[in-house]
Amino acid sequence: MPGAALAALLLTGCGDAGELRAAGPTPTAVGPVRLWPDMPPVTAPPYDYGESDTARVPGVKAPGDDVHRVDPVAVVQAEVAAHPDEYSGPDGMYQETAGRIRECGEAPRRCPVMTPYYRDLTGDGRDELIVGIRMPDQQTGLRVYMPEKGGLTRIMSTVDQVVGVQLAGRDLVVRVVSAGIPGYEYRTAWSWDAQQRSLLPTRDEIVRVKPVPPGQASPSPSGGGA
Repeated sequence: MPGAALAALLLTGCGDAGELRAAGPTPTAVGPVRLWPDMPPVTAPPYDYGESDTARVPGVKAPGDDVHRVDPVAVVQAEVAAHPDEYSGPDGMYQETAGRIRECGEAPRRCPVMTPYYRDLTGDGRDELIVGIRMPDQQTGLRVYMPEKGGLTRIMSTVDQVVGVQLAGRDLVVRVVSAGIPGYEYRTAWSWDAQQRSLLPTRDEIVRVKPVPPGQASPSPSGGGA
């Protein structure tokens, strides 16, 4: 067979087996639509509650800015001693919990301070101290301490009905039970903010974790109004 005829045959065969076919019309890209564009700007923004979580821990030393050389129970005891009458807010503590924290040395089995964890959450190459505190009503207090200038600065404090805590890179992901939405839980990622010098809640989501029991309503997939 002449070379030209053979080449034509090969090309014809390839075209039949692998030619491009149309996948149908491409949907038109739709950009974000701004709702209520005439809304006036906010002149008095709300107070950033993440900023209030930052506080120096009085009387606690961190030799070499190393949190591994600090007793986590002593850290929490120092905060309780500095704020004995605080029952709410970032320094708040249940009276029952505060009493047990003071007695951790004499009654270690009843001590509500949980096993500490260590992770560099700020990206400065040094570990932070992550502390959990068991509280009444299935509540858990979470506090994070950053070493600096030979001491500790608390950069996060929150209390909730926590069902799990995870470390994801430099983020602390807190899973909280959802009492009002059966079968779901809230997940909040706390991330370091260099401007506020604090861990701030940067991402929130509601996640389905189990089927909704029969007869109980599940949340609407959209948040639009009537």
